Amino acid sequence: MVSISAVVGIAVVAFGMVITPGPNMIYLVSRSVSQGYRAGLISLAGVGVGFLIYLMAATAGIAAVFSLVPEIYLALKLAGAAYLLWLAWKAVRPGGSSVFSPRELEADRPRKLFGMGLLTCLLNPKIAILYVSLLPQFVEPEKGHVAAQSLVLGLTQIVVGVVMNGVFVVTAGSVASFFSGRPLWARIHRYAMGTALAAFAVRIAADRSRAVVAAP
Repeated sequence: MVSISAVVGIAVVAFGMVITPGPNMIYLVSRSVSQGYRAGLISLAGVGVGFLIYLMAATAGIAAVFSLVPEIYLALKLAGAAYLLWLAWKAVRPGGSSVFSPRELEADRPRKLFGMGLLTCLLNPKIAILYVSLLPQFVEPEKGHVAAQSLVLGLTQIVVGVVMNGVFVVTAGSVASFFSGRPLWARIHRYAMGTALAAFAVRIAADRSRAVVAAP
C-alpha cells in the first residue's frame, strides 16, 4: 500500500500549496471576515467537497477525457475565469465595499454558502490537472493498487488543505474588528481583492497548457 514517506511527501507539497494565496483562499477569507468564521467554515465544506469530486474524477481518468476532448477543458477554464471576473467586478464596482468593512448584511443561508464554496472550487479545472500531474510522482506501481494509492495520497492533500484553510478562516474572522472605523484600509483591501481576482482570471484564461495524461 502507500508508504509513509509518500504520505509525508504529499503532505509537505500540499502545505506549500495551501499557504500560497489562490481563488479558494481569497473567497474563504473574504466570506469569513464579512459574515463570520462559521460562514467561512460552511463555505470551506463546499470547497472540500469540490476537492473530493475532482479527486474522484482524476482517479477515474478525467485527464484522459480532457486530452481526448480538449474543448471540455477549455470550456471549464473559461467558465472559471468568467466567474473570477464577476467576483472582481463585485469588489471594485461603484458602491462596492471591502469585505473587511463591518456592515449590516443579510446573512447567506448555509446551503448557499456551501454551494458558493463548491462552485469556487469546481470552476478551477487546474485542480484536476494538479492531481493527475502530482500524485503519480508519489505512487509506487510496484506495490500495486495504483488507484487506491492515488486516492489515499489525494485524501492526504485534501486533509492538509482543508485544515490549513480552516485555520485561515477562523483567524480571518477576527480581522473585521481591526478594520472597524478604518475606511481607508477597507478601500485598499477592496481594490486589492478585485485586482487579485482579475489577475487570477486572466492567468487562467490566458494559460495555453493542455491536459496531459499521466504515466501509470
